[in-house]
Amino acid sequence: MRAVVRVLRVLRVLTVPRVLRGGVVAGAAFAVMGAAPGVPAPEADLSYHGSVAMTAGRVDVRFTPRNHGPSAVPDATVRLRWSKPLADRQTLPEGCARSGERAVVCRTGALAADGVGEGIELRVRLRDASSEVLLELDTVWGGGAVDGNRANDQQRVLVLDTGDTYYF
Repeated sequence: MRAVVRVLRVLRVLTVPRVLRGGVVAGAAFAVMGAAPGVPAPEADLSYHGSVAMTAGRVDVRFTPRNHGPSAVPDATVRLRWSKPLADRQTLPEGCARSGERAVVCRTGALAADGVGEGIELRVRLRDASSEVLLELDTVWGGGAVDGNRANDQQRVLVLDTGDTYYF
């Protein structure tokens, strides 16, 4: 139940029209609690691939969500967590919101079966300078679909403060 409350809090702060938000919230509740009795949940296989670089505590992340199918996903939410606290003030792109001291969540938008979504780019600043940070990405809501292969929607990348680009 705490997972449902957490998803609802995140969805409340995302820039979603009120009418759509109601449908997304209901979908999120079913996704966390399971499909309606007797109705099998659709299946999807989400993954994220992209790059990350850090220079002087500024972390640039670019990634593209993909749905390997077999069902389409009306929307999904990906969480990005850093091993170090983020600066208090951040400028995030539309569809992304802070969800804690070290985390940001972003909407993927609709993902067709066996389709690639729109690229997501964001820049965050760490609270304190650090020589390295661990970035973790994972799906927190899959649009009501069941993902039987959670291994490819979870990424962990160690990023050194060198300006080098790391791919995942």
